[in-house]
Amino acid sequence: MTDNSSNNEHVQAENTPKESRQDWQRDTMERILLASVDEQRKARRWGIFFKLFFAGYLLLILILALSGDIGEKPVSGKFTALVDLEGVIAPDRVASADNVISGLREAFKSKAKAVIIRANSPGGATVQSAYISDEVRRLKKKYPDKPVYGVISDVCASGCYYIISGTDKIYANPSSIVGSIGVLLDGGFGFTEVMKKIGIERRLLSAGKHKGSFDPFLPLNASDKRNAEKMLREVHQQFIAAVRSGRGKALKETRDMFSGRFWSGKTAKKMGLVDEFGSSAYVAREVVGADRIVDFTYRPNWIDRFASQLGASAGEALAASFRTIRLGPTQ
Repeated sequence: MTDNSSNNEHVQAENTPKESRQDWQRDTMERILLASVDEQRKARRWGIFFKLFFAGYLLLILILALSGDIGEKPVSGKFTALVDLEGVIAPDRVASADNVISGLREAFKSKAKAVIIRANSPGGATVQSAYISDEVRRLKKKYPDKPVYGVISDVCASGCYYIISGTDKIYANPSSIVGSIGVLLDGGFGFTEVMKKIGIERRLLSAGKHKGSFDPFLPLNASDKRNAEKMLREVHQQFIAAVRSGRGKALKETRDMFSGRFWSGKTAKKMGLVDEFGSSAYVAREVVGADRIVDFTYRPNWIDRFASQLGASAGEALAASFRTIRLGPTQ
């Protein structure tokens, strides 16, 4: 019975007209081609969508980047220029010498009646602070008719006060934290006793008798310690000289004024570290006589920040490649 059925189907296939078989094949090919064309159209639409999306994303980044450089810089009317000194003072921070000095130069160059440095910083790198301090004094000489005032908000300590002490007058809040006129060197931690107990031997090769100074896995050398303390005293004296030069006769020196301690704004006023109490708005309105404040603080735009981060990442990768040989300080 099965054989008869197969024979019948074979006979029917042979009896099927050749034209019908060709129509079926043609219809199948058309459906395949149409499906392929439809897939290509969908892929093209998605491609166009992603291209437009990426172009819009780049445009948005460009607008945000340019907006970092756009600020209200009036050419007429009375106003007070403002430059923020905020955060840790260091080369890789917003409060780097390059950034703060850029803002100060634009502020002094403008037609502002006066310049306010609004300080809210715990301090930072000594050299960066010295750069900014020197520039404040240079700009004061270059623009003798344009006063510069320091206004302390929450805190102005160490390198921050190094800078602010060079302004014509310092204002603060009674609760502000002011002072910390001192210098420190972070020597890290010592692990020599722990290594002895565990039985670990430190193997450091260096060219130069003191190249391995302050290595945390080696005993602290008395000669290296004396040398570091001498260096700190020299830098400290430079700090003290800058404060004395900036504050002049207003300073009422005490035994612990330059000890690294810090005080409230109320006590700092009694010591002559601060002149008066007041905010930036108060100084602009009551002291300068131009209550309109225009911000000249330099803030890196998105492109600058991205380039900086990219450069830092590349630098770290490069440093990792040469980790065994260093010309810089032992870490």
